[in-house]
Amino acid sequence: MTTTPEEPAADDRTAVPEMPAAMVGDVVAGDLVEVAPGVRRLTAPNPGMMTGPGTNCYLVGTEELTVVDPGPDDLAHLDALVAAGEGRIRWIALTHTHVDHWPATPSLARRTGAEVAAFDARDGLERVDLALTDEVEVGVGDGRLVAVHTPGHASNHVCLWDEARGLLFTGDHVMSGSTVVIAPPDGDMAAYISSLEKVRDLGATALAPAHGPVLTDPAPYLDDYLSHRLDRERQVVEALAAAGPAGADTEALVEAIYVDVHELLHPVARFSVWAHLRKLAAEGRARGLDVDDPDTTWVGI
Repeated sequence: MTTTPEEPAADDRTAVPEMPAAMVGDVVAGDLVEVAPGVRRLTAPNPGMMTGPGTNCYLVGTEELTVVDPGPDDLAHLDALVAAGEGRIRWIALTHTHVDHWPATPSLARRTGAEVAAFDARDGLERVDLALTDEVEVGVGDGRLVAVHTPGHASNHVCLWDEARGLLFTGDHVMSGSTVVIAPPDGDMAAYISSLEKVRDLGATALAPAHGPVLTDPAPYLDDYLSHRLDRERQVVEALAAAGPAGADTEALVEAIYVDVHELLHPVARFSVWAHLRKLAAEGRARGLDVDDPDTTWVGI
């Protein structure tokens, strides 16, 4: 049976520790911090191995506000969001529907009358007033954002582009200090790499991720994200070649590739390796007995 982690977020937090990027400020759950003129970040109280300091919720605008990823349905957190909005929250925009990003949405919408914007309704989210397909706008004035469809981490993932500020809200597409797990079948490595290239071409001057601090030097960071994925793919190909005609299952490949990563993270890394294998299979470079089974045996071609 195919399984996915409850909330696929970080791949391995030691994978890219020396990325050449400026990270602005510490992130502390419960803190309300201005990260750009007219943009405040409230970090939710859900820290953990998979969420880092917690999910970053952003209030964008000065008159009519758009909230990006309101986070968990925690009463104290909701009270803080409503108080920070001061009666001006008009839209709630979701980057995707993984469990640490959206559950506060219905309660926040009821308390503020805000409209809900997301790519689609799934994973328990029932109400979507505005479908955030590619290039759809949400909000007005300096709270206006444009959806950039970025499938890969999730098929319904969007980044939100604040062109006036040069700021891209990246959700889980790009995070500070770590890579992102791609968990099939909804996660897709080929789509993820293509989406990274799409985001890089926007020319943002800063990235506001759902986990970790703002990144103020995004171009080299995105280049290293892409290089990291291609390096992992090369390692998968080499591990398959070393396994020979008998092949290897995903767990064995993870153990061969992630030798410098704590074994506690191997179950999560297994999903990204599986995603690489599915990409290689689609390209005719690998073959699995059952590509929809994360534990199947794979051979190189």
